[in-house]
Amino acid sequence: MLDIRYILTVLPHRFPFLLVDRIVELNPGISARGYKLISCNEPWLQCPGLPSISPAYMIEALAQLSGCIVLAPREVPFQPPYFAGIDKARFRGLVLPGDRLELDARIAAQRRSITKVAGMASVNGRVVCSASLSFASPP
Repeated sequence: MLDIRYILTVLPHRFPFLLVDRIVELNPGISARGYKLISCNEPWLQCPGLPSISPAYMIEALAQLSGCIVLAPREVPFQPPYFAGIDKARFRGLVLPGDRLELDARIAAQRRSITKVAGMASVNGRVVCSASLSFASPP
């Protein structure tokens, strides 16, 4: 299990935009599983009506977990890849305060400078989001 201290060494994101609380499994260059605890105190949930996490935040959480697969700490300076695209995104439910958003990301394909990652987010075993994410390595 990798806690927030590890995540902060790998990802450049900080509060309130850091959307991965813990990594429970990491195979650098292959796959990762982690989660985000959804709190009613999140700044992006402070709106009238039903406070639910937006689909854009689910995709961002999957992208950040995917970044941990590619950006595991290295001994030499490394130029991080750019988030290049989203394909086949599907949203199947609401994520509410108090939920634990389970994140799963796995490298699906790598060709030249493009890496495709299959991502899935779920709550209590129910899939709420899935997408194919693309990352491009800088020239």
